[in-house]
Amino acid sequence: MAVVITCGIQKGGSAKTTTAGTLSYLLSREHRVLAVDLDSQGNLTELLTQQDIYDFHGQTILEAMKEQDARGYIHRIDDTLHILTAEDLLATFPRWLYSEYGDNRSLVLDKTLEKVKDDYDYILIDTPPALGDQTINALCASDAVVVLFEASRFCYSALERFLETVGHAQRKVNPKLKVAGILRSMIDSRRTDSKAFIELVEEDYPELVFETIISRKAATGRLPINGFFNNSELRQAVEPFHDVVKELINRV
Repeated sequence: MAVVITCGIQKGGSAKTTTAGTLSYLLSREHRVLAVDLDSQGNLTELLTQQDIYDFHGQTILEAMKEQDARGYIHRIDDTLHILTAEDLLATFPRWLYSEYGDNRSLVLDKTLEKVKDDYDYILIDTPPALGDQTINALCASDAVVVLFEASRFCYSALERFLETVGHAQRKVNPKLKVAGILRSMIDSRRTDSKAFIELVEEDYPELVFETIISRKAATGRLPINGFFNNSELRQAVEPFHDVVKELINRV
């Protein structure tokens, strides 16, 4: 049965999508992987498929959750990497959840994925930059969460609140959920404030931080443009994440 991993933090611009996409791609080189785009912006969908999100209209994670069955909505990227896509209409999920759904609202995604877990080794979930229903559903469906940290004051403020939300999900709904680690990413090594925040997070959460720190790289930043296939600079773009994958497998 698949290990389900959420990438999350409620602060935007913290490399959630890049991380979820890159981990999905790298893990899929040796394992069967399902990526789940749970953000209505559909950035993970565009990153992994290199297609417009509207190409998947009516065949997305939203429809899968309404049916509580992912099987008819999975799109094949290659033999070992598949995706549940997202588009703008995913923003209507909370309205449907509170007006039409009568069961435990935190477990819709978990029920949706249940029938496909045996088909994969890993399921990676990208979440929106908010502590809303999509993020709660992701946490309640997961075995582990990778918390993204970008070296900034606002992301530092968000970190404690996100971990509180994780704790709430553990206590109320999903006791098996654990924090795989805090991944310090989008780091600019030239800036002294970046260095200070890196050290501060390690002091605050010494048992949780990944040893690997992801620095800003132009090639990584161009992944949304070039994608993971037929990308001449792919090796350089994903190189920092190989150690993250090793750590992640050991942690989960």
